[in-house]
This record gives sequence, structure tokens and C-alpha cells, in this order.
Amino acid sequence: MRWPVLGGGCINASYVLGDDRQRVFVKLNDSSRLNMFEAEAEGLLEIAASRSVAAPTPICRGIAGADAYLALEYLELGGGNAAGAERLGRELAAMHRTTQPRFGWRRDNTIGSTPQINDPCEDWPTFWQRHRLGYQLTLAARNGAGRELDRRGEQLLACVGDFFSGCQPQPSLLHGDLWSGNYAVTRAGRPVIFDPAVYFGDREADVAMTELFGGFPAAFYAAYQEAYPLDPGYAVRKTLYNLYHILNHFNLFGGGYLRQAHDMMDRLLSERR
Repeated sequence: MRWPVLGGGCINASYVLGDDRQRVFVKLNDSSRLNMFEAEAEGLLEIAASRSVAAPTPICRGIAGADAYLALEYLELGGGNAAGAERLGRELAAMHRTTQPRFGWRRDNTIGSTPQINDPCEDWPTFWQRHRLGYQLTLAARNGAGRELDRRGEQLLACVGDFFSGCQPQPSLLHGDLWSGNYAVTRAGRPVIFDPAVYFGDREADVAMTELFGGFPAAFYAAYQEAYPLDPGYAVRKTLYNLYHILNHFNLFGGGYLRQAHDMMDRLLSERR
């Protein structure tokens, strides 16, 4: 028996398979997307290895007919509460203390369905310039964003390093796509994160995305700050980090995200004047 899962992301079809005794959560996409599911499974295992925030365990992935699939542990999710949000803040801070020598990851993955380049790099501003903003700006140009975005993008890429004056980010384990639709609290009260776009980068990038679309309560931020305080410069850098996601949304969905990207770039450039 299978039950379609309503809501959530817009990239994959999702189902719960099984019966009242045992269930499995399954994601489907075109067979050409198997690499996306393989990277997602490895990302979930990376998170689990940090022994911090809970994540669903991958069971298997492969191709069946025209579909690629990823089968995951089924988790009974309940309503969120302040206690769960506070625990998530502490556990995310613990996950961010998991580090490696260089920024990036051992393989590329996806942000939504967009390729995400994770080539290892010693220098964080260079990584963000080349593999995050630069890559999305190149895609945006191909997708008809226009000369004004190109002009702003060239200016911003030239001064990315200025945003890190006096700041030395560490290569922290990141979820990579941490909006409110990618976390929940189980019925047992344990926070869980899923649908990752894992890499090692500045932890502020994860925290910034939690603010982009809202949905994370004050208890989450208070607990995170107590466990692992953010640098004051985060207030400006969060716009730099969220610009990546807004550009990606333009490249995936078009529409009003282009105007939002212009506004964010103008705000960042004004900080450099």
C-alpha cells in the first residue's frame, strides 16, 4: 500500500509505502536524477556521523523503470514546540562544530535540482565567490536575467572578500538548504532535519537561510546563540549568503526573485561604499 505525501518540496514526488507495522518514505524523480539521490543519501549519513541533529537513515536507492528512487527511514512527525526548537538550536550548533581542513565536500550535489559545486578550497571567500555566487550568476545570465544583474554581480564578486575583514570562518558541516520545510520535530520530541545540500562551509550560511523564509521560532535562535555565538558581522553577511538561494530560486522558478536579487545586491554593495 502507498500513500502520497502532500506538501513539502516541489522537486520530487514523495510517498509513504508499507502498512501499519512498517513504513518507508520514498522519493521519486526521473532516472537521470539518481546522482542527486546518491548525494542526498551520503549527506544524510554525513549528518548522522556528526552525532548531533537527527536525520532519516537512507535505506536504499536505485532505478526502477523510468524512475530514480531514494528510500528513507519513515519518521512519525508531530507538531513543533518551543522545547523542540530550543533543542534544534543546540544540536545544530553541535553539528556546526564538526569540521574538516578545507571548504567544500568530497562530491558535488544539488541545491533543489540545481548542481552545487563542492570542489575543495582552502579559502572561504574564494569558495563562495566561485562555487556559490559566481556559479548562480552564470546560470542567471543563461536564464535571461539581463545586463543589470550582470553588472551588479561583477561588482559584488570583486569585493566578496571585504565582507570577511577580521573574520575567519571555519569549514563547518552544513545542512546547506535549511529552510523551515526541511526540519520537523518527531512525535517523541526530537528535532530532525532532511533534504540536505551538505558541504563544509561557514556556519553562518545555515543560520542565514533559517531567516530567509521564516518559520524558526525565537527559542531556536536563543539556544543556538547560547551554544555557539555568532560574530556581529553576521548581520550583513546573512544577506550575502541568502542571495545565493534567491538566485537559485530565480534559476529554478523565475518570477519576482530577480527583483529581490537586485535589491539584495544593492544592499550589499552599499555596505562596501
